[in-house]
Amino acid sequence: MTKNVAFVNGKIYKSFKPKEVISAIVVVNGRVVYAGSDERALKIAESLDAEVVDLKGRVVLPGFIDSHIHLDELGIYLNSLDLRGVRSIDELRRRLKEHAEKTESEWIVGYGWDQELLKRYPTRWDLDEVVDDRPVLLSRFCLHAGVLNTKAMEICNLLDSESPYVMRNERGAIGVVVEDAYTTAVNKFRESLKPEDYEKFIESAMRHVLSHGVTAVGFVICSGKSFKALERLRAKRKLKLRVFVYFKDPEITEFGVSRGFGEEFLKINGVKIIADGSLGARTAWLSERYEDEDTCGFPIISKDKLEKIAKNVHEANLQLAIHGIGDRTIDMILDVYQEHNAKIARHRIEHASVLRDDQVERIAKLGIVVSAQPHFIMSDWWVVRRVGRKRAKWVYRLKSLIEKGIVVGFGTDAPVEPVNPWETIYSAVTRGKCEGLELYKLTKNESLTVEDALYCYTYGSAYLLFEEQNLGTLEVSKFADFVVVDRDPFEVNERDLINIRVLETYIGGNRVYP
Repeated sequence: MTKNVAFVNGKIYKSFKPKEVISAIVVVNGRVVYAGSDERALKIAESLDAEVVDLKGRVVLPGFIDSHIHLDELGIYLNSLDLRGVRSIDELRRRLKEHAEKTESEWIVGYGWDQELLKRYPTRWDLDEVVDDRPVLLSRFCLHAGVLNTKAMEICNLLDSESPYVMRNERGAIGVVVEDAYTTAVNKFRESLKPEDYEKFIESAMRHVLSHGVTAVGFVICSGKSFKALERLRAKRKLKLRVFVYFKDPEITEFGVSRGFGEEFLKINGVKIIADGSLGARTAWLSERYEDEDTCGFPIISKDKLEKIAKNVHEANLQLAIHGIGDRTIDMILDVYQEHNAKIARHRIEHASVLRDDQVERIAKLGIVVSAQPHFIMSDWWVVRRVGRKRAKWVYRLKSLIEKGIVVGFGTDAPVEPVNPWETIYSAVTRGKCEGLELYKLTKNESLTVEDALYCYTYGSAYLLFEEQNLGTLEVSKFADFVVVDRDPFEVNERDLINIRVLETYIGGNRVYP
């Protein structure tokens, strides 16, 4: 319930650029009406008969905004087998066996494996040894590849497929599928889900996100079933998180809906398009071959098709968010955006993982905004081996983008990366220095300051979502979305950034966590 309330006696970071600290805010109908001193806030509170909350000197920051998150996938992940950090096929099989014995679901689903840690790709035969009577889908952490058991391969009609997206050896299809074939498997699994399953997964994801101080998200890629679940939750007054939707189906342009349609907790922003894959699966499209395999990756969409979609989305006054990781893909995206007023439309590039100098210049000139995922730096610890030392300087160029005046918003791509903003900020600031990552040694100049990282995670992400007038700072007239944390990020050693904890989360002045 919305109420009038004054929050006093705090160390409140009203904004990060400029960095401004105040002690009190007054909230009326969910928005900040005053931001300044305790004395003035208490007088206003008395005149409004408002509740007064003593922050007891604790640190308050604007709510974090995750510009790129898979809300439904996160909910599924939180309710499935966790394979993050698994370091052997034997351990993967053991965890699968334990999980299968505890679940009675039609499909057995897991997430988070990395063949770099496993030392090889898992296969359908590995999974069949544990489960052969129910379909199994275990996704690689990038969500661009997965491994299926034989039962799942048969259900998805992939066992005898000649698709280039189905990995094979002398024995036939090994069960590993990438890109289109992986999407086929995910869609088949999703056919088994009921409407109430979608609501359960999204509610689970919301609780998780709010517990980490994230108060708004850009939900990519939202399916029709997920949007219906969001709408049902909104109607039941259970939607506690601000959600900005990017659909996967460009046919939304035919419905006459333009960007901003909706209300303060659920808005339609645009369309998300995937143009290439991932560095981990070697499906990101590079201008030169990978250093550790004789392939350049490949595009997932043709330039002609991307141009057609972009034209329709742009003319419908919707925002485009195009996934581009490899530099050759970025060239294609920039050529497509060249034809539209990207600066006014704030068309986005998602990830922009490998960027040459000329591409950074071009992004700035075209006024394109970038949704970056700094935690990729930690997860892709092998990236120098993948692209080579020469191209390493092009990888995750956070500082270069900001110095060129390009607006960067942070996201996690969760469940690809952890939702916890402090893991992302730690990654952006330290860049693997504390872990001795080779990428840090080659690109330490791309490290951000704490101020830059917090700005990107608040105002930057708000700008990407067209919400900078409502979110991103605690200035007067904006929504009172904020978090209380256990220590000041500007007063801790950079190593300790990752250990900062969220104590409370507020949206519109109402506490939503714990």
